[in-house]
Amino acid sequence: MSSLATGVVFLSAAVIAVPIFSRFKLGAILGYLAAGVIVGPSVLALFDDPEQVLHFAELGVVFLLFIIGLELEPEKLMRMRNKIVFIGGGQLLLCAAVIGGTALLFGLSWQIALVIGLALALSSTAFAVGLMDEKQILKTPMGQKGLSILLMQDMAVIPIVLLVSYLSGASAADAPAWWVSVAIIIGVLVSGRYLINPLLRLMSQYGSSEVMTASALLIVCATAWVMQVAHLSMGLGAFLAGVLLANSTFRHQLEVEIAPFKGLLLGLFFMAVGMNIELSLLWQNAMIVPMAIALIVTKTLIIYLLVRFNNRQGTHPLRLALMLSQGGEFAFVIFNVATQGGLLPSKIADEATLVVGISMALTSPLVMAYEYLQRQKSAQPEYDQQTDVVEPEVIIAGFGRFGQIAGRILSANNIPFTALDNNAQHIEFIKKFGNKVFFGDATNLKLLQAAGVKHARVMFIAADSDKHGLQIAKVVKEHYPHIKIIARAKSRISVLQFRDIGVYSSVREMFDSSLHAAKLVLQEYGFDEARAEYMVQVFKMHDEELLDKSYHKQHYDLQEVIKVANQGRAELETLFKQDHQQ
Repeated sequence: MSSLATGVVFLSAAVIAVPIFSRFKLGAILGYLAAGVIVGPSVLALFDDPEQVLHFAELGVVFLLFIIGLELEPEKLMRMRNKIVFIGGGQLLLCAAVIGGTALLFGLSWQIALVIGLALALSSTAFAVGLMDEKQILKTPMGQKGLSILLMQDMAVIPIVLLVSYLSGASAADAPAWWVSVAIIIGVLVSGRYLINPLLRLMSQYGSSEVMTASALLIVCATAWVMQVAHLSMGLGAFLAGVLLANSTFRHQLEVEIAPFKGLLLGLFFMAVGMNIELSLLWQNAMIVPMAIALIVTKTLIIYLLVRFNNRQGTHPLRLALMLSQGGEFAFVIFNVATQGGLLPSKIADEATLVVGISMALTSPLVMAYEYLQRQKSAQPEYDQQTDVVEPEVIIAGFGRFGQIAGRILSANNIPFTALDNNAQHIEFIKKFGNKVFFGDATNLKLLQAAGVKHARVMFIAADSDKHGLQIAKVVKEHYPHIKIIARAKSRISVLQFRDIGVYSSVREMFDSSLHAAKLVLQEYGFDEARAEYMVQVFKMHDEELLDKSYHKQHYDLQEVIKVANQGRAELETLFKQDHQQ
C-alpha cells in the first residue's frame, strides 16, 4: 500500500469512528482504538506491520509530554515533588508488587513476574491525560495528583527498560558510555535554558509563521532524538524541554504550533495500539478479559487508597483512580525489549499486550458508568472544582506603553492578567520588570485559548494598529461574546467601527490627554481653573454627541464625518458665544 493510500485509510478510519464514539459519549480515544482494531490484522488486515506504525506514532506521546512540560513551571514542579515521590512512587511499587506476586502464584519465574509487574503497573500517559483533559479536571488539585503519578511512571520507564535488558542478558555494546549520556542530558538542559529562547526570538523577528511552526517541531524532535541517542526516553527529553520553556515568553505560541501535530499523532498512536491487539487470543485464552478486569480493579484500589490518604480536602478520588487504572503504552516497549532478549515468551507478551489494550478500551466506559451512578445519587462531584492554576481575569492584547499603564495598575491591585504582544524584543525588555507577558498574535484563536481567554472577564485591546485591534475584537466577540472589551482607538472612524461589532467601550488614544492639555492652555491663557474645566467638559460632551450622530447615520465615510464635524464646530462656537454673553 502506498504512503498516500495509507494516509487515506488512517484518516478515513478516524473520521468515521471518532464522531460515532463521541456521539455516544464514549470518547475520542476509544474511537481511535476501535478504528485501529478494524483496519488492523484482526479484522480487515489492511496493514501487515502495525508495530512499525506504533513506533512512528510514539511521536504523539512525545509531543503530549512536551505540552505537559510547558504547563509546569520549574517552581511548580518543585512544589509537586512530594506528590511525585510519595503518591507516584507508592503507586508504582505497590502495583508492581501485587501484579508481580500474582504472576508468581500462576507459576511464572520471578524474572518474568517482575517484568510483567513493572510493565502493567504503568498507566497510559496519553490516555489518562487525554481523559482528564476531556473531563476538565487536569488543572484541579485532584488532576495534579493524577499527573504526579503519571510523571513518576514516565521517569521510571528508563530504569525499568535497563533492568529488563540486564535480566534478559542483552548486550549493551551499542549503548554509549555513561559519560556520553550525562553530557547529552546536560546539553539538553543548557540548550533549553540559554539557547532556545534566543533562537525563537530570532525566528519571530525574521521568519514567517511557517518558520515558527518549523522551529517548534525542531525543538521537540531534536530533543527527543538526542535523548534517544543517549538511550534515554524521548518523551522524558521532550518533557524536560517543555519544563525549561514553561517560563518562556513563547510558551503559548509553542503550544499552539505543536497542538495540531500532537492531536493527529496521538490519534494515530491509539489506532496503532488497536492494530496491535490480536483478537484471536480472546478465543484461545478465556482468562484474558478477567485478567484485564483484575488489572483495572487492582490499580483502581491502590491509587484510590493512596490519593485518598493524601487528600486533605476530603473529596473522593475514585474517579481519578479509574482514569489511571489501565495499562500503558510503555508496557509495549518493555514487552518488546524482554521478548527480543529472550526473557519473555512471545505468547505471554501477546497476551499481556491484549490485556493492556482491553484495559484501555474499558476505562472510558467505566468512568462514564461511575459518573452516571454519581448523578443518579445526586451526589456532589468527587473532585475539586477549584483549579490549581491561576487563570487570568484580564487579558491585555498589545503591551506597549499604552497597555503597560493598565497592566501596572492591575498588578498594583493584585489582579491577575496575561498580556500578549507580537514584538519579541519588546516583551523581553518588559519581562525584566516582572510583568507576565507572552509572544503571539492575539488574532489567533488557539493562542487566545492557550492564554486562558475562556477564564477572562475583561479584555483590553491596546494594539498599536486600529486594523489589528478590530481583528482581535471580531475574534473575541465571535467566540467569547460574554467577555467585556475595552478597545484603544486612534481615530473617530475606528470608534464607530468598534461599535459596529459590539464594542462600545473604546478609548480614543489621545483624546483625554488632549483635553487635559487644552485645559492647561486655557488656564495659562488667563481663564480660572473652573472656567477652563467647564469649557473642556462642554467640548467633550458635544464631541461625544457628534460621534453618536455619525454612528446613527449608519454611514460614516470620511466626508460624512467631516461634514458632521463642521456642523458641530458651528454649534459649539454658538454655545461659547452664548456663555460669553452671560
